Amino acid sequence: MINALGSPQSLLLLGGTSEIGLALAHKLVADRCRRVVLAGRPSSRLDEAAEELRAAGAQVEVLPFDASDPEAHPTLVEKAFVDDVDLAVVAFGVLGDQALAEQDGTHAVTIAATNYVGALSVTVPVSQAMQRQGHGAIVVLSSVAGERPRKANFVYGSSKAGLDAFATGLGDALKGTGVHVMVVRPGFVRTKMTAHLEPAPLSTTPGEVADAIVQGLRRRRETIWVPGALRFVMSALRHVPRPIFRKLPV
Repeated sequence: MINALGSPQSLLLLGGTSEIGLALAHKLVADRCRRVVLAGRPSSRLDEAAEELRAAGAQVEVLPFDASDPEAHPTLVEKAFVDDVDLAVVAFGVLGDQALAEQDGTHAVTIAATNYVGALSVTVPVSQAMQRQGHGAIVVLSSVAGERPRKANFVYGSSKAGLDAFATGLGDALKGTGVHVMVVRPGFVRTKMTAHLEPAPLSTTPGEVADAIVQGLRRRRETIWVPGALRFVMSALRHVPRPIFRKLPV
């Protein structure tokens, strides 16, 4: 159960090698979270992440998880929820190659299937399991890229737009059940996935996103922007006329 200070004592990280997800896991373990389930594709990095969290004092279980295998997701969730899960974090996703996606439908589908379909497929049984236990929180890592997809990354942006709409609607549907949903909309995050890109203005780090998530959970926020100033930037960009928007260097 979430303790009196609002800190979860158990965590399911879907995307067990996510830099944001692991930054959050370490912060929660330092704040009395004792059970962590890392769900991800088997790899040395996943094993290393588990060992690092064990060294920090957590009981860690590793479960194989592939976003592109929806049939396996109910079984994964069943295994994760053998004991109560206070917090589930949907932290997996791929950036993909926009230029390739415009020419190769298979690559475009891979981006959408991972970021949108895979997230829906696993989050639905997670929400059902949390309703059965009567409590819990789900954090979904969306992106400002989904607020108004740009020509420079509209395939990725469209997948995040779909995920954002799903997570927002799920949060509304779960009101009164004891299950809380928080949507996280980071801007450019400096990670291995974005290392080949020029950092955008208001860029941030996995640790800063993790800090914002912790504060958002304690305040029972439904949506957070990281950094917070992006809320106002995107509010303005949403109202820019389309002929002008497509010419902006964003």
